[in-house]
Amino acid sequence: MTATDPRHVWPIRVYYEDVDLAGIVYYANYLKFIERARSEMVRAAGVDQDAMRSAGLVFAVSRVEADYLRPARYDDTLQVETTMVDVTAARFVMKQTVMRDGRPLFLATVTIVCMDLSGRPRRLPAEITDLVP
Repeated sequence: MTATDPRHVWPIRVYYEDVDLAGIVYYANYLKFIERARSEMVRAAGVDQDAMRSAGLVFAVSRVEADYLRPARYDDTLQVETTMVDVTAARFVMKQTVMRDGRPLFLATVTIVCMDLSGRPRRLPAEITDLVP
């Protein structure tokens, strides 16, 4: 993941705990999948969220727009592709796609804000702003 290629891909396996009685991934679990992928993307960008929190800064989701296209099932191997699409001083927007064998199952656009511990907006770390060309 670089400014010229802002994609990050994270593998996910569907476990029994992720599915409903029909063996299909429960809809809210896609949000967990994309959260894990975002956390790994931020880590890969060199952002230490523990150090951020110690400095009084945190990330928070402010908006999610989601489309469910096809079901994932128990024991599927999925990939979550995360792409930075926009950044301002205090927020960034990512497109996230959950795929199976390259075929999209779930699409999301997620807006993340940077704020202090009292909830006031703060500047993003340079490691994040550098990811969008």
